[in-house]
Amino acid sequence: MKKIVSYPFILLVRFYQVAISPFTPASCRYSPTCSNYTIEALQKHGLVFGGWLALKRIISCNPWGGSGFDPVPKNNNE
Repeated sequence: MKKIVSYPFILLVRFYQVAISPFTPASCRYSPTCSNYTIEALQKHGLVFGGWLALKRIISCNPWGGSGFDPVPKNNNE
């Protein structure tokens, strides 16, 4: 059920990666990129918690925020 609810949002991020991101300068300060992080967070944790993780990550991706390697936290079921 978690995957079905998250799927439309994953499609939106994929659309961004294909149609918008190639035309903007690379500016993500993290690895994996914020869009890849969002997809992985939604797949692992679902819409609510994965969306919250993605939102926190996107907000912190600025010159005064963090940078470097920042993986999606493991799911308790893993």
